[in-house]
Amino acid sequence: MFKKLFSKNIIDLLPKVRGKYKKNEPLKKHTWFAVGGPAEVMFIPEDIEDLSSFMQKRPHNIPIYVIGGGSNLLVRDGGIPGVVIKLDSPAFKKYLLGENTITCGCGMRNIDLQKIMIKHRFGGLEFLSSIPGAIGGSVKTNAGCYGREAKDVIISAQVVNGEGDISSIPVEDLMLSYRSSFFPEDWIITAITFRTHADTPEHIMEIINDQKNKRMKSQPHNVKTAGSTFKNPEGLKAWELIKKSGCDKLSVGGAKVSEVHCNFLVNTGGATAKDIETLGETIIKQVRDKTSITLEWEIKRVGIN
Repeated sequence: MFKKLFSKNIIDLLPKVRGKYKKNEPLKKHTWFAVGGPAEVMFIPEDIEDLSSFMQKRPHNIPIYVIGGGSNLLVRDGGIPGVVIKLDSPAFKKYLLGENTITCGCGMRNIDLQKIMIKHRFGGLEFLSSIPGAIGGSVKTNAGCYGREAKDVIISAQVVNGEGDISSIPVEDLMLSYRSSFFPEDWIITAITFRTHADTPEHIMEIINDQKNKRMKSQPHNVKTAGSTFKNPEGLKAWELIKKSGCDKLSVGGAKVSEVHCNFLVNTGGATAKDIETLGETIIKQVRDKTSITLEWEIKRVGIN
């Protein structure tokens, strides 16, 4: 258990909300690695107005952190002090169709886009639907695969800022780049409007199945992993550097490098967050020693040890 930041019950210091507060919520239930300590408090807002009110009235000396689907996240064993916000209520999983557009709540899972695209006969987001996690996280990290990135299909983002103000930001002001964006830590993405185009269900499924087949052959599945561990250095592939440096068979405690794709780390069942982070740092050092190139974490590491 982490050391509490405050001497009294933190929930007593927080504003009244219509959503839910969960004290000492185990975050291993909310991440793909299935490791890590608890959130001191988890807040699940009822809707955007509830979230906005919370951000306006919260004590600003209490830290906040937002999590999505937990697919690109390593929570350390001491957990996350303060308030962890998760947009997990139905209000953040809705969608609205426009003329060649769709606006998705950021709590929606990427994979849910597949059924929506087929039902409403539009394409353009097939690559995004194959990325693990939720819409919000995919946008904040500018996730991508198969030669496309989230920024290629975004029109605008709805956000709640640190003072609780709600606004819409056009994609050109999001400053999205390779696996990153400009968003301040206390800005919360609540919905995204994407560009789409008309298509047939058959063609949509053809693209999705092709991507699925490629992924099944090249990436681990049915294991506890968080996706690509390290960003690709410009003009290079992280996995090639890892293999070249002799790191493709490394393990630490219950964590190991995937046998299918060496830029994926796997919790074999008994790993701690420290095992996984130590394994990642060992790879960084060994690659740097062998190639003089420093790999950069793509997985977000948060919390305290």
